[in-house]
Amino acid sequence: MSTQKTLTPVDGTVYVERELASPAALDEALAAAVEAQRAWRAEPLEARAILLRELVDRVEADADRIADELTWQMGRPRSQTPGEVRGFAERGRTMVDLGLEQLRDLEVGGKEGFTRYIRREPLGVTLVLAPWNYPWLTAVNAVIPALMAGNAVVLKHASQTPLVAERFVEHAVAAGIPPAVFSYLHMTHDLVADAVKDPRVGFVAFTGSVEGGHAVQRAAADRFIATGLELGGKDPGYVAADANVAAAADGLIDGAFFNSGQSCCGIERIYVHRDVYDEFVERSVALVEAYRLGDPTKPETNLGPVVRVSAAKGIRAQVDAAVAAGAKALIDPAKFPAAAERGDPYLVPQVLVGVTDDMEVMREETFGPVVGIAAVADDEEAIRRMNDSRYGLTAAIYTTDLDRAERVGDRLETGTVFMNRCDYLDPELAWVGVKDSGRGCTLSRLGYEQLTRPKSFHLRH
Repeated sequence: MSTQKTLTPVDGTVYVERELASPAALDEALAAAVEAQRAWRAEPLEARAILLRELVDRVEADADRIADELTWQMGRPRSQTPGEVRGFAERGRTMVDLGLEQLRDLEVGGKEGFTRYIRREPLGVTLVLAPWNYPWLTAVNAVIPALMAGNAVVLKHASQTPLVAERFVEHAVAAGIPPAVFSYLHMTHDLVADAVKDPRVGFVAFTGSVEGGHAVQRAAADRFIATGLELGGKDPGYVAADANVAAAADGLIDGAFFNSGQSCCGIERIYVHRDVYDEFVERSVALVEAYRLGDPTKPETNLGPVVRVSAAKGIRAQVDAAVAAGAKALIDPAKFPAAAERGDPYLVPQVLVGVTDDMEVMREETFGPVVGIAAVADDEEAIRRMNDSRYGLTAAIYTTDLDRAERVGDRLETGTVFMNRCDYLDPELAWVGVKDSGRGCTLSRLGYEQLTRPKSFHLRH
């Protein structure tokens, strides 16, 4: 039996070691899920809601243990990891409440002599493939609504955060949800591909890299099966000439550096109107220099390591290439001695100016504590440069003019437009990506559409 080892970015030691599932274990899990789903879908909607609320309550009550484990698994400072549990609870409860409305039969109006309605039926077994960077927040987007809709769920988390899957299922069972209705497996990529190909899987929800999304699509290519894909991002921010510059710097720098920049919808490039460019850059540098990089288990730390050494090398290579091509790095490494003392994967956070749009650091996902800042002449230039990307997850506009935000936002090729905020998911709004940022929709009422199929009842009296 092969195993997977999770090395903690805190100190590089093995934090978790788990056996990987065999093909026989996958077959057993899917067979059990199919059988259990038949009974689960027959449960009244209100009964499923009660159990799922209890699940959310139990996860929330376990926040301290979960926060500790998150810090050790993926390196986010312990002072910040409880926030992920709070976000999990908000999204979970919102999706249960929305499901009580959205999953009821849709009446289509009276027609004499007929009863007509549309029922949203579950798809069967949903395979949820969740990443490590926000492992609870990304998983809840699919798991709770899939279960609420009457599906069974098999969860596979990234090898960096296996305890999240285990805790999730642990609390589900304690809440009264049958084990086979919601289960987890630790799997190799090859076994994941086998699961996607298996006819017992009715839907795949994947959050991860563009390359991972292509792998899911290839595995599903011979089946008429839907896949929901939330992939990479290179999310831009725009600071208009009328913006509150101090507020814009606070919001965008936090959006770029929180979680060490390892956020799908984190800010990775910023375009600033030239009239306020110098002030914005000055404020941004001061904010970045105030970060306290170090051991994420310490309460004073607010910037931790990136997830692994290989990631640190890739991030540093982007920065070095940009500087070699003419960009200027504004953060002095001497201000962050912890990077030198602790070594990889502890990175000096960096602000780059003099960047051009052909540099990799402005085109490809960095997923680290780095942001490039460029001056623009007007809204038109900002729109053009924000759209000049193969990604489109979110975009943030900082302005005091609501009309400008809506006018600019309407022309942006993105899934979510923010005004005067960034790097946030509102569970009542649809979460979507365009271009290489993905396909499909999670959260909001619309998130239930990809987890169910419509079934029409046309009954003549």
